[in-house]
Amino acid sequence: MTAPVDAGLVVVDKAGGLTSHDVVARLRRLAGTRKVGHAGTLDPMATGVLLVGVNRATRLLGHLMLTEKAYDATVRLGAGSTTDDAEGELGAHAATEHLTEDDVRSAAGGFVGVLKQVPSAVSAIKVDGRRAYARVRAGEAVDLPAREVTVHELVVTGVRHDGPWVDVDLSVRCSSGTYVRALARDLGAELGVGGHLTALRRTAVGPFTLADAHTLEQLGDTFTMLDIGEVARRCFPTYDLDVDGARDVTYGRPLGVDLGVAGDEPVAVFAPGGAFLALYRQQGDRATPVAVLTG
Repeated sequence: MTAPVDAGLVVVDKAGGLTSHDVVARLRRLAGTRKVGHAGTLDPMATGVLLVGVNRATRLLGHLMLTEKAYDATVRLGAGSTTDDAEGELGAHAATEHLTEDDVRSAAGGFVGVLKQVPSAVSAIKVDGRRAYARVRAGEAVDLPAREVTVHELVVTGVRHDGPWVDVDLSVRCSSGTYVRALARDLGAELGVGGHLTALRRTAVGPFTLADAHTLEQLGDTFTMLDIGEVARRCFPTYDLDVDGARDVTYGRPLGVDLGVAGDEPVAVFAPGGAFLALYRQQGDRATPVAVLTG
């Protein structure tokens, strides 16, 4: 079913096997517009929360405060992988019979806090202008530097011996830019047996969770999205303007107001009737536009 829509955010529960681009292509047809884009790519094997902006909301995507994400994952211990997940070529198998649940939980506890993490070689990080995964697929060796990430919480929810493997279920809450595949790799290395990711489901991106999400099949029956104003209120501090201020915003003019925030954090400004107009940033005694979304 297709239906022209106004601006908003679609929270998709992505199915496995689809790329983020596949989802965008489908939503362009459902929304009846080419102005569709996503924030926070999900690998084809991963499922769960993918944020997709429609029409004017695409201009908001790059400003959303999506600094924290949450995942449910399954790590298989006993061998590493060239991609750090089940889609790569597995390395030599290591015995896992000696591993106990206490061993796994103790090792996993070492991956909470601020970490120096080497991203997976098949990540989308650019190396001299080309994506790392493209270089790997072309047969090049890629050596990515470690980056600082934060794992706020890592909970082991299950440990199962499955033949020659040990499967570990995790719930992870982490900073944007954290690679759960790399956590799987590093957990296996810490235990001395190798490890790779076999399942990944993103359960939250910033304030948006699976409770907000719809599958593509559900969206095909009833196209559902969050209004751009609701999105702005969830993601930013807010400021309500008077009539004169709202008029100035439509022209992209600076405002002689105090938005009430410290630093240069974007603030969502609203018209007297409640319509979302723009993002502004405090600069001294004035507020200046970051992104005007009225046009």
